[in-house]
Parts: sequence; structure tokens; C-alpha cells
Amino acid sequence: MAVWTLGINHTTAPLDLRGRFAFAMDQVGSHLQELRQSLSRTPEAAIVSTCNRTEIYCAADQSELERTLIWLAATGGVSPNELRGYTYRLENERAARHAFRVASGLDSMVLGEPQILGQLKDAVRAADAAGALGTTLSQLFQRSFAVAKEVRTSTEIGAHSISMAAAAVRLAGQLFEDLGKIRVLFVGAGEMIELCVTHFAAKNPLGLAIANRTLERGEKLASRFGGEVLRLGELPTRLHEFDAIVSCTASTLPIIGLGAVERALKKRRHRPMFMVDLAVPRDIEIEVKELEDVYLYTVDDLAGVVQTAQANRQAAVAQAEAIVDAGVQSFMHWVDQRGSVPLIQQLNAQADAWRAVELTRARKLLAKGEPVDAVLEALSKGLTQKMLHGALAELHAGDAAARERASNAIAHFFLRGNR
Repeated sequence: MAVWTLGINHTTAPLDLRGRFAFAMDQVGSHLQELRQSLSRTPEAAIVSTCNRTEIYCAADQSELERTLIWLAATGGVSPNELRGYTYRLENERAARHAFRVASGLDSMVLGEPQILGQLKDAVRAADAAGALGTTLSQLFQRSFAVAKEVRTSTEIGAHSISMAAAAVRLAGQLFEDLGKIRVLFVGAGEMIELCVTHFAAKNPLGLAIANRTLERGEKLASRFGGEVLRLGELPTRLHEFDAIVSCTASTLPIIGLGAVERALKKRRHRPMFMVDLAVPRDIEIEVKELEDVYLYTVDDLAGVVQTAQANRQAAVAQAEAIVDAGVQSFMHWVDQRGSVPLIQQLNAQADAWRAVELTRARKLLAKGEPVDAVLEALSKGLTQKMLHGALAELHAGDAAARERASNAIAHFFLRGNR
């Protein structure tokens, strides 16, 4: 059984290219079906898509990495050769190690961040619902979750890291002297926005508002923090009211355009605006970054902020990597054992067939009134002869070298206790 991974992430591909390969969770099922149909062996498959990465995990009798690359390139509207240089392509042990490191937060922009584990579990549920998750990938991911749990409970991998949300607050604090005097707008109502609202709310801002596609979800989040809720359609006319804007939605097109920000700045008389775009693809048009009074940060811009306290993390990282290594060895041993399953099944079937023949013969002898001891003796001899027939035939067949190999194998399997 072959396991392979194809992916792009924040270290291998720029933000705008990653945006081309962002899969909405409600579309993952159909994409999985298309992927599996495009490959010759209809593999097990799962797609992980976050703001920092898009990864395809597959398992089948043989690896089809190149055809997986061709499919992914087509979904993003680029050539395979163009995409190839931005991808990582991993097989078997390396693929398993990557999955375990991702689940444990060792491959994240924020070392040790816990959010990726939930995103992986969502990807597994989506693959299962689409009928694309088989035994091998199920084992891979379940074991990766177990490794991640051990990493988080046995090490301090996340103790010295700073989250994206905390990084956004820190950057805002560098622009505004007092965060208690600013108004903050959050666009979206997902998990990342919830984290950001929590961090900003701790600074007691002057005002807080949530703009979301569905009012109900926005109201639920806003009510927790005493904030206001807006419709997305209100953004162009209300944008100037806010000093800081944090956006993270699943929209495939920008929600905040250059013109809307220019009009907002004019109404603000060019008082600065702090903007954080955590979405992939972008929620805020890239041209906004060029405006003189706007400080716009993307997920990639935050990389330098979150990579702190590196020296303090090294011991925890070494511990975590050791846990990952042990998990990888265990998984690969399981995969190797899976290769013997067909042979084991054949051996069991053959033994059952022999047993059935001898039992039928024994019952007939008993029905004829033969002594029980004699029937049992015949039964045991019949089974013994059937089990040894193949081995004895090999010892008498072929050339000297073949007989020598057969002799060593037979001694290993049948005479262990006497050696």
C-alpha cells in the first residue's frame, strides 16, 4: 500500500497562489470525487485546506503523485510545471511524518498552534462523508491525532508561541497608543475571527462590531462581547467609523475593495486605518496596501511577529519530534503488516478447507461405528499430511540450491522450538 501527500503551504508558495487552491469545506466532497475519478486506481483521499496550506493525502496500491499534481494544477488554472516548483511531494514514511508534524503544530506558521488539529478533523469528516476515507488514511489520521495529543500533553510546544490573534493585537498596539480608544470591526464570524475578537476585547476597545454574511451567527458572537452586528452590505458606508478592521471569511472574491477604503479615508480625514486580512483568498484587495494611511497585514506578513522565543522552544520541539518519530514507525509497521493480510486470509481459508474435509471424513467413520480413538488418529494424520505435503514436496524438488533454500525456510517455520 502506498501513501502520498501533495501540498503547498506558507513556506513554499506566495499568498495569491495559495488563494487559487483554497477549497471551501462545503465543496470538498465534490472535489474529492473529481480527484479520485481522475486517478487510475480510485484511491482513498482527503483534502486539507486552510489559510496557510492546501494538502492532498491519498492511499492506493501504487503512488500517483504526478497525476495528483496534474489534477490540482487544473483546479487552480495553472500549468503543472508552474505549480510543481511550489509544491512538496511526499511518499510513505515521509508522508506519514508530515501528517503527524502538521497535526502536532510543528509545521505551522505559529509553532504549536492548536487550530490546525480541528481543521484536520474537519477534513477527515468531509472525506468520510464523501466516501473517500478508507482504512489506511483513517489509520494515518487517527494516529496523527493521537500523536498530537501526546505532543500537547507531554511537551510545552505551545507555551512560548504567539497566536495570529495575539499578533494582530500586538501590531495594532504599535500603531495606536491606547487600544481602549479605538473602534474595531471584524468581518466574518468563524473560529479565527472569534479568537481575534477575544484578544481585542481584552483591551476594552471603545467600540466593537461584527459584520457577517449571516446575521444570526454574527449576532451570537457580538452578543458575547457587547458588540454591534452589521450586514456585509453596510461595509462601504460604515467602514470609516472603524480604526481597525480584521477580516477572515470564506469568500472567493475580495469583500473590501480599494474604492471603499479610499472613500473611508477621505471621511476620516486620513486618520490611519489598521487592517488585517487573515483570509485565503484575500478579503481585502491587495492595492489597499499601497494607500498612504493604511497599514494592511496579511497572514504572511504576520510570520515575523509570531516567530518569537525561538531558543525557548528548542527543547520542546526536540521532544515533540521524538514523539512524531515513534508514531511514524508504528504506522509504517502497521502498513507493512497490511501487505500480509491477503496471504494470511488465503492461509486461513486453506486450513479451514482441510479441516472441513477431515471432519466430514471423521463423521462418516463415526457413523459407521468405527472406534473413536481410531477416528481421531485418522483425523490427526490427515491434517498433518495436508499441512506438510507442500513442505515435503519442496524438499524433494528442484536443484540443490532450491532444496537448500527450502530446507532453511521449513526449519524456520516448522522447527523453531527445536533449534
